[in-house]
Amino acid sequence: MLNFSLSIIRTTIYSLFLNLNGFVMTRIIVILCVMLSSNIFAQQDESQKVKAAVDTFFEGFHRGDTLLMKSVMMDNLLLQTTFTDQDGKNVLVTENSSKLIDAIGSRPTDQKWDERLLAYNIQVDASMANVWTPYEFWFNGAFSHCGVNNFQLFNDSGQWKIIYLIDTRRKEGCDPK
Repeated sequence: MLNFSLSIIRTTIYSLFLNLNGFVMTRIIVILCVMLSSNIFAQQDESQKVKAAVDTFFEGFHRGDTLLMKSVMMDNLLLQTTFTDQDGKNVLVTENSSKLIDAIGSRPTDQKWDERLLAYNIQVDASMANVWTPYEFWFNGAFSHCGVNNFQLFNDSGQWKIIYLIDTRRKEGCDPK
């Protein structure tokens, strides 16, 4: 009888230990899931802030608001364009950001520049971000060219700023809509 009672007690204690161990393991798993998901959400939040900086740049571009554009640009922004010339040679042109700002600020009111971003591929690591945006460019309602923008951004004390922009320009392989 004593052996039977000890066996029941032993089984009960073992069962309680397993339940307690399962409870502790469940809490550990839940805590790990929360930590991992908060990291993922933080990454998504930064991606949204990066996208907002690019959107602000283009909002200013379309409205002719150079102050709005400058709000998301570093002072020493590097601008480059690459295209293929009439002889089939690849060309790389480097411009000063002031030239872009001057062109936007002095654009005649009867000209409509419409750069339509087709997608965003955003990568963020710490204080650096990269945004790849295929686009179509329309001038006064007529299709002009297509290509890809590649933005490099820096997190400047909590605000994402564009530090580098290179784009491609082509007429072939475009599917304007």
